[in-house]
This record gives sequence, structure tokens and C-alpha cells, in this order.
Amino acid sequence: MSQPILTVKNLAVSFETYAGTIKAIRGVDFELFSGETLAIVGESGSGKSVTTRTLLGLNAKNATVEEGSQILLGDDNLASYQEKNWDQVRGSKIAMVFQDPMTSLDPTMTIKNQIAEPMIKHLGYKEKEAADATLELMKEVGIPNAEKHLNDYPHQWSGGMRQRAVIAIALAAEPDILIADEPTTALDVTIQAQILNVLKAQQKKRNMSVIFITHDLGVVADVADRVAVMYAGKIVEKGTVNEIFYNPKHPYTWGLLSSMPTTSTAIGSLHAIPGTPPDLLYPPKGDAFANRNAYALQIDHEKQPPFFKVSATHEAATWLLDERAPKVTPPAEIVKRQSYWQEHFVKEG
Repeated sequence: MSQPILTVKNLAVSFETYAGTIKAIRGVDFELFSGETLAIVGESGSGKSVTTRTLLGLNAKNATVEEGSQILLGDDNLASYQEKNWDQVRGSKIAMVFQDPMTSLDPTMTIKNQIAEPMIKHLGYKEKEAADATLELMKEVGIPNAEKHLNDYPHQWSGGMRQRAVIAIALAAEPDILIADEPTTALDVTIQAQILNVLKAQQKKRNMSVIFITHDLGVVADVADRVAVMYAGKIVEKGTVNEIFYNPKHPYTWGLLSSMPTTSTAIGSLHAIPGTPPDLLYPPKGDAFANRNAYALQIDHEKQPPFFKVSATHEAATWLLDERAPKVTPPAEIVKRQSYWQEHFVKEG
């Protein structure tokens, strides 16, 4: 595999609150390669959005990126950037599509001007050149009759159309990396599929790398090349999309997959993960998933597990992979779903 274009090492982010210090991100490591899609998945509150917002310096003012964190983009460590440095990165090198398009768009600016602005700022386009490029980009992301809608305002458009505009703004300065943070959650199912197709088509055309944040494993199977599973501010399993779906090793990943809806009546009911995530004001001493894990060992309550290699591309942080651990097989719900996933979702190869 080629050299990664983005490397995150030992990323730790904390938030100062009235209640105390929340250790939101606790030593996250991952790599992103050229042209691939990395999906980061997990329950709400697992740290997905905080991780990706940190890549663009977009966290709230009470956030601190802790010493020793590295976000390596080329020779630059973005973790050490001050606010004045971020203009060199946002939009031009890394861009972001947010969950709610209405709050992402400026209600006082026309769609045309919002798409053109990054071109003028980062690419040095003149006004006429930016206007022509804006029209072309609106067509590329599937905005019908784009010529008639150049001077529209966000409130005049539907949610799906606004999300297409947000994608166009993110692509306007030709970034190398696109972060898509739950970009289809606020949309109905039909529009979700259209937006995903737009993102995939633009990624292929531009050879962009994409970090896709979602809790929807059906979307993961459709768009991702590799998957990182997050829980309580840490990544607990990483692998190719096929490895995560067909050979998951962490009990939390088993729980997520067992709770994935299907259209097959033969598979039976969904299985919810019992309990709730830990309070990161007081991070647990051992494995953060231990209290919700039916397969937990005594050591899970005492010591955080390291990553154990499953293959060259697959690793999981669970003591069940230690050679001294008892042999445990995935629950029956996972096995039932595998033929369904093969037929409906998972990529070949």
C-alpha cells in the first residue's frame, strides 16, 4: 500500500466543563490513503465527530488538543496549528460536509456566491471565472436547471438540494480530503441514496480521499473501503469493509452488526447493546466496553487492551484475542446476517 496522505497518531482531545474535564478522544490512531473511503462508525457520543472536527480545528473553544497528538498532513502537524494557520488547510486541502445543510449555509448569501467564494479565496479565480465554474459544479452535483437557480437563497431549496449545494461548496477549492459527517441523516431514504451517489461519483472523478462519519452500517457497506469502529473516545477495531462485516473480532462490533436492520424475516429481531457508554469525566481503568460486554474477562475491568493483529489490514483492541484468552465465537446473530450482507451489501475483493 502507498504512503498515507493523512496520519493521525495518539490524538487526544479534552473539554473543560463546569462538571470537570471530559476526555472525549483518548489516543486515536488511523491512516487515510489516496482515493479511499475510510468510514468511522459508532454510537452517538463515541467521538466520531470530535475526531474529524479536530482535523480542521473546528472544535469549541473549551476543547484542548493534548500534547503528543499528531495529525500529519504531508510535513505539517495540524495538531499544533493556531487559528491563523487553518486558512491554509480548510477548504483547499481538507473540506467538510456537515449533517444539517440548513445550518451549514449562510441564509444571507445566494447559493452562487457561497459556492464561488472558496474558488476566489483558494484558487485565485476572478469573478467571471468563478461564476462559470460554479455553474458547472452545480450541474455536476445534480442540481437541475442550475442556470435558473444561481441566485436562489438556501431557504428556497429542499433539504436534498441544500445538501447538494453544501457538497458543491466543499468541492469548490478542489480539496484532497473530504470529510462527510453524517451527510444523509437528515434526509429521506430516496434522497440519501442520491446524495451518496453524488459523493461517490465526485470522489472517483477527483480521486479524493473521503472520511465518512456514520452510525448507519448499511451506508458503510455501500461506500467504505476500510472501517474504524469507535467507542468511548477510542478506536476499538480497524479493517477492510469485508473484514469488519465477515470477521469482526471486538464484542462492540458484534453488537453494532447485530443491531443493523435487514429486510429478511429469517434473521429475526434486532439486538440492542445493553447499558450505556461510560462517563468520560471519569474514564474507566480498563476496557471501556467491559460493563456492557457479555464476554468480558476479569482483565477487561483492570487494564485497557492493546491492539491485536488479525491480518495485515485488520486489528482489534480486545483481550479475547490474547493467546491466553478462552476461545469465543461471534454470536449467532452475526452468523445469520453474513449471507444477507454478501447478497445485499459487501463489496467483492
